[in-house]
Amino acid sequence: MRIGGRAERDAAFTAFVEQSSPALLRTAWLLTGDHHAAHDLVQAALVKTYVAWPRVRPEGALAYARKVLVNERTDVWRRRRGEVVVEDVPEAGRPERTTTEDRDLVVRLLATLPEQQRRVVVLRYYTDLSEQAVADLLDISRGAVKSAASRGLAALRTQLTTSEGGAR
Repeated sequence: MRIGGRAERDAAFTAFVEQSSPALLRTAWLLTGDHHAAHDLVQAALVKTYVAWPRVRPEGALAYARKVLVNERTDVWRRRRGEVVVEDVPEAGRPERTTTEDRDLVVRLLATLPEQQRRVVVLRYYTDLSEQAVADLLDISRGAVKSAASRGLAALRTQLTTSEGGAR
């Protein structure tokens, strides 16, 4: 390694963290449904990304970190293997929700999905990745992405209709 190489690498990684952390945190929050767990997940993903930083291509850094994030979430889920308990979904007939309440409802509804469907829905529709990009990221077939997305969206629609008494 040349002199100053580590300092340059650290500066590049610091810039990457500053630029990509908000997007990674939003994705982690949707995957976990919990603010603190999302921060922990992003921190763990960034630590692993830093270790691999010399091998990461600059143009693929966000995709690499996102894959680490999803894999880390899967590892945490496998270690716990428990059900996620969420509070009751807001009652139908309430006054119009604020944006914060809408986001909260989305996270609660996402928490009802099986892990695979949740990952696919978040990556496909929230992070706006193509079917092929999601398939590559999760190491599954494109057909499995289509199937999980279709089933996940159908389940979300059913949950939303049930929770709001068909208001939407």
